[in-house]
Amino acid sequence: MASDSSKFWSVFSLASALLGAAVAKKTLNTSWRAATGKNPPGNPADPDVDLWEAVAWAAVSGTVIAIARMFAARKAADYYTRSTGHLPPDLRKDDQAAGSAEAAKT
Repeated sequence: MASDSSKFWSVFSLASALLGAAVAKKTLNTSWRAATGKNPPGNPADPDVDLWEAVAWAAVSGTVIAIARMFAARKAADYYTRSTGHLPPDLRKDDQAAGSAEAAKT
């Protein structure tokens, strides 16, 4: 049963991350065209692309896509937890309390 749960979570989390990245990419492309009047760089490493444009595209697209994937993964984990009553396999609560790191060392 745990193996089935693990396989389901692997597929579900991958699908949500890909969907989140695809939606973010589509939104980024549309926003870039609206802001600059040009298509986003197809390959920022191309020497014909202005340096400022390549850096801006890399920074903005990397950040937005990473955040979208993180939100999608969190939503998927939340849905999985509500559906099954437990956290997904290999995912555990992150104890960020200030004293917890010191308590864990002792």
